[in-house]
Amino acid sequence: MSESTPITPDPNPSEALDSVVNNPNEQAMALPTPGAIASADRNAKTRQLLGMKGAAAGETSIWKIRLQLMKPITWIPLIWGVVCGAASSGNYTWTLENVLKVLTCMLLAGPLMTGYTQILNDYYDREIDAINEPYRPIPSGAIPLPQVIIQIWVLLIAGYGLAFVLDVWSGHEFPTITAIAIIGSFIAYIYSAPPLKLKQNGWLGSYALGASYITLPWSTGHALFGDLNSTIIILTMFYSLAGLGIAIVNDFKSVEGDRQLGLNSLPVMFGITTAAWICVVTIDVFQGLIAAYLVSIHENLYATILVLLIIPQITLQDMYFLRDPVKNDVKYQASAQPFLVLGMLVTGLALGHAGI
Repeated sequence: MSESTPITPDPNPSEALDSVVNNPNEQAMALPTPGAIASADRNAKTRQLLGMKGAAAGETSIWKIRLQLMKPITWIPLIWGVVCGAASSGNYTWTLENVLKVLTCMLLAGPLMTGYTQILNDYYDREIDAINEPYRPIPSGAIPLPQVIIQIWVLLIAGYGLAFVLDVWSGHEFPTITAIAIIGSFIAYIYSAPPLKLKQNGWLGSYALGASYITLPWSTGHALFGDLNSTIIILTMFYSLAGLGIAIVNDFKSVEGDRQLGLNSLPVMFGITTAAWICVVTIDVFQGLIAAYLVSIHENLYATILVLLIIPQITLQDMYFLRDPVKNDVKYQASAQPFLVLGMLVTGLALGHAGI
């Protein structure tokens, strides 16, 4: 043990007292103001409602708790995927009926199917969340488990029903959209639930998540207005390898709980630094390869725009993510993902223009 440093009395106690009296602002600066406390409280409650990291516990409204379980912040990529699919069909026109079909499809992809997926994942991750994010509704005890199970089933059945309505509305002989919904719900189940629990394997789990966020909604949007073909499915599954990188970003916030419970996420398998590099290389390389494919089908303008959208992602990766992926994961996603999703739309427009 090292020796402690002796405390030396202040030789001028009166001057020290005068400093406090004459400079009260310096002391006040060290304390949070009521406005800052209120702002922080509002921010925590907003994060809680959206299902984001850094939320606060204590919500009592059962409907807000149910919404928090569905994590509205996670609906956005799926909703955007529907837009990309409609663009890649090459058949979307701005009519009232088409707008209503897209909005209905967004309801299917976002609140219903993604909401089902998120609650199912929270249900099976309740022990991990008790370590990583104890403020979530289930580990905090804000909602009983039987009510969670009921909500899962309501969202799943409503999703299947709405998918069938969209098939009838689109005149499908084969219920393509219903089939996609069934496949998506099955992937969500084996991702979260034992015995398979794909998320236990960093590679399989991350790719399953990436494909769910890109291939499934994109294929649904495409099927809504065009004939879903193998080329679109293969291309979006390839694009999902970039989504794999985005899925890895989500693993950094739960690395401690994953390690304790034996889940082999990539940050646990390879360490924080190596996993961060795997993440950013995957995101950038596969977007670049998609741009190369667009050049190969003579969509050079769209390929150029896609490359220009990759550049700020690389910049933000260096500024935030690679320097501290655990601390800056949310900041990186908020700043870089808009460029990735815009790139998805550019690709969809290119495919629609090329008649793929």
